[in-house]
Amino acid sequence: MSAAASGSPIPSGWKVFTTFPEFLMIGEFVFGGLVWILVASTKIPISDLQGWLMFVSVFCFSITTLLFILYMIGVQKNSSGWTAVDVFYHFIAALFYLSIAVMEARDTRFNFISVGKIYKTNIAASVFAFLATLLYMVHAMLSIRRWKSSS
Repeated sequence: MSAAASGSPIPSGWKVFTTFPEFLMIGEFVFGGLVWILVASTKIPISDLQGWLMFVSVFCFSITTLLFILYMIGVQKNSSGWTAVDVFYHFIAALFYLSIAVMEARDTRFNFISVGKIYKTNIAASVFAFLATLLYMVHAMLSIRRWKSSS
């Protein structure tokens, strides 16, 4: 059955491991998990900032995992609206991750200048947050292309 006949161009089952946008979800999952772990173990002086960093990393990790499982099950076969959901989620996730990557990098720079110590965990969290941002942005762009071609 073709993707157009099934209602959605998003693959299902084990085919999610063979298409590039869905394969990116594995990297999003890995880097998002690393950001979550590293942010949880960093020392950030502003508790509101720590809360936003944790919210974004846990939210995106959870939704990416949920979407990946739903795509494997094949819920997108019944509706063509899943391509729009995919575009919307990955665009928002890219913006969220960009915000926390910049905040984490700024906080790391501020701590390095004011205290004079290198915070390796903060640096790693910043790097992985920027990598997750890149993956979400590429996925969003590929999802937009798929959405436009399917409509």
